Amino acid sequence: MAALRFGFRRLNFYLLKRRSFLLLKLTAFVLAILLFCEFLIYYLVIFWCNWPEIKTRAHDGERESLEPVLKAMFLADTHLLGEVRGHWLDKLRREWQMERAFQTALWLLRPEVVFILGDIFDEGKWSSPQAWADDVARFQKMFRHPHHVQLKVVVGNHDIGFHYQMSTYRIKRFEKIFNPERLFSWKGINFVLVNSIAMEGDGCNICSEAEAELVEISHKLNCSLKEQRPRRCDDGRPLPASAPVLLQHFPLYRRSDANCSGEDAAPPEERGVPFRERYDALSREASQKLLWWLRPRLVLSGHTHSACEVLHGAGVPELSVPSFSWRNRNNPSFIMGSMTPTEYALAKCYLPCEDTVLITYCGAAGFLVVCILVHFGLLASPSLFGWKLLRKFKTR
Repeated sequence: MAALRFGFRRLNFYLLKRRSFLLLKLTAFVLAILLFCEFLIYYLVIFWCNWPEIKTRAHDGERESLEPVLKAMFLADTHLLGEVRGHWLDKLRREWQMERAFQTALWLLRPEVVFILGDIFDEGKWSSPQAWADDVARFQKMFRHPHHVQLKVVVGNHDIGFHYQMSTYRIKRFEKIFNPERLFSWKGINFVLVNSIAMEGDGCNICSEAEAELVEISHKLNCSLKEQRPRRCDDGRPLPASAPVLLQHFPLYRRSDANCSGEDAAPPEERGVPFRERYDALSREASQKLLWWLRPRLVLSGHTHSACEVLHGAGVPELSVPSFSWRNRNNPSFIMGSMTPTEYALAKCYLPCEDTVLITYCGAAGFLVVCILVHFGLLASPSLFGWKLLRKFKTR
C-alpha cells in the first residue's frame, strides 16, 4: 500500500513538473513575441533607413569647403485621439506605435530638428480645456526628445478647426504650447512655417494678420538675397542668403492625386477624386500668393495622409508627407532630409506595417494552440505524424 502511494506521488510530481515546464515555455514564447512586436521590430525596420548624402561643395574664393549639413525629420498627421472619439484600446495601440517609432528613430538616426506638419491632435478643434491639457501631456510624453533636438510644429485643421471653426482662442491655446515662430533659421537654412488654415483669402482678422506676417517674412527673405542691402532692409539681423523651405499642413493647390504613385500614395480608387479648394488643398489664389511671396525651393505638406510629389510654377517641388500613425495608414513613414543653404536631399523611412504585427500575433497564437493540443494529446504531434507518413511511404 505504501509503495502504491509512493508511486502515485511520483506520478503527480512528474505531471506537475511537466505542466510547469510547459507553462514556463509558453510564457517565455509569449514574452518573446511581445518583445519582438512591441520593441524590436521598430529597431529592425528603422535600422535600414539612412540619411541621404549631399555631395555638392561650396566655393569660397580659391578655398573649397563642405557646407554644414542639417539633418531634419519631417512627419505629419499624428492625430492623437481625444476623449470623444478615442476608444481606450485604439489610443493605447496607435499611440504606443507612434511613441516607439519616434523614440527609435531619435535613437538610431540622431536628427537635429524634427518638424510635425499639422494635425497633431484629432479633437483640438472642439476639446475642452481639461481634455486639451490631457492630450498635450500625452503628446509631450510620446514625442519627448533631448534638449539638443529641436521640435517644430505646424498647425493643422484638427488642431484649431477649419476656417469656419478657427478662433483666436484656439490659436492662442495651440501657440502657448508650441512655439508660434513662423520663420526658423538654422545652419544657414530658412524654414517658413505657415498657418495654412488662415489662408482662406476672405479678409477675416486672423487671415489678414497671417498674410501680413507672411508679407513681412517675404520682405526679410528678399533682403537677404540682395548683394547690396538697401536702406529699407536695415531693420534687424539679416537672414541667411538661402531660398526658404515652406512647411504647412494643407498642400498647395492641385486638382487631385491622379498623378501620384508609389506604395504609400492614395488608393487607386481615390486618386482621381477632385480636391476641394480650402478643404483638401489650398485655393489656387492662396497657393500662388505663397509661391510669389516666399519663392521657396521646396514645399512639404501633410493633410492627405498619403504621399505625393508635385511640381508647381517654375519647377518648385512639393512633397506630401504620409501620416505617421497606423490609424490612418497600414504603412506609415516619415521623411529624412539632409539640407544645406543651397542643396537638399530627401529620403523616406518606412515604419513597420500594422499588418505585419497582426499577422505575427495571429501566427504565434495559432502556434500556441497547436502546442497545447499536442501536449494534452488532443492533436497528433506534427513531427510524429510526418514520421508515420514517411514510414508508410517507405514500406510501399
